[in-house]
Amino acid sequence: MVTAVLEAGEAPARNGLRLGLSASFGLPPLRGSPYLRAAMGELEPDLALRVLAEVEELAEEVMGGRQQIVDLGLKQNQNREALRALSKDMETSDKVMVCFGSMFVQFGKAKTKDMLQRDQELLDEEIGKLRKELKVKVNRLLEAQGKPELKGYSLKPLSAEEMRFMRNVVDG
Repeated sequence: MVTAVLEAGEAPARNGLRLGLSASFGLPPLRGSPYLRAAMGELEPDLALRVLAEVEELAEEVMGGRQQIVDLGLKQNQNREALRALSKDMETSDKVMVCFGSMFVQFGKAKTKDMLQRDQELLDEEIGKLRKELKVKVNRLLEAQGKPELKGYSLKPLSAEEMRFMRNVVDG
């Protein structure tokens, strides 16, 4: 399993163990991450098993978060399709059939559109929250594996006010 840890030209961490895992497992400050040392058989079997289980648990959290984002994105696309169908529909009828679970309910177009738009906003917020949490989870996983933190991964866009200020500074 060492090939999954050390990829072409990649070296183990130089600064010894990261704080999180060294403190939680009581490891001496030796060269390399606990994950690498466990994978290479340098740790006692039960300690190595705990280190590898911790890394596996962190990896599962990352994969679970990514899957949740994908699932919410699919739901968002379905809502977008429904909103588009409602706006394109030129039928004279003011009522539409909406599926809730296993039953269909008849609602007015305006009410249905409002419900879908509110749902879209909630989905946007939830996806944003999950993405922020995912960044933290990925950093914890990289720390556990002894890899450096991703650079530029936590950048945030400028607000409209900050952009206006920057344009004023640039334009003179």
